[in-house]
Amino acid sequence: MQDTQIIELYWKRDERAISESDVHYGAYCRRIAASILTNREDAEESVNDTWLRTWESIPPQKPASLAAFFGRIVRNLSISRYRANHAQKRYNGITLLLSELDDCVPSKVSVTQALEGKLLAEAIDNWLAGLSMDDRVLFLRRYWFGDAVKALAKETGVTQNQMAQRMLRLRKDLKSALEQEGFDV
Repeated sequence: MQDTQIIELYWKRDERAISESDVHYGAYCRRIAASILTNREDAEESVNDTWLRTWESIPPQKPASLAAFFGRIVRNLSISRYRANHAQKRYNGITLLLSELDDCVPSKVSVTQALEGKLLAEAIDNWLAGLSMDDRVLFLRRYWFGDAVKALAKETGVTQNQMAQRMLRLRKDLKSALEQEGFDV
């Protein structure tokens, strides 16, 4: 079934939309949730919550890309669940992943936070656009989807240490690009 057909099911309030979403995007959403949460039951709850959130969002929204729409929802729900669990000192899953980006993404909060956030997003988008396709995909798989360095290394045929060094170089390059744009990192 095509994305447009699935969206039409949501617009018609047909419950088959949820089962079709799960058939076509369930594995994708579970992978994102599992890479953040590291607990299968919590990941499954985030995916189920994704279908509910989608049911509540469509209509009125009509996403251009269901993969991106589902990916954003499941990622945000998983991070929220992670934070709630982490507050209870039960998880270590995403802490390392996010801490790797701490030294190259500004963290100061100010009155103009929304504007700075937009400018930061544009600067990161521009930086990503300047990368080779391979580096862009690796960076997004690591820091958006939460893929493990070990898995990325295996898929690309390099050692885990080589992949870790490549990620380090990408983070340093991002930091340098953001500093050149005037961000305090």
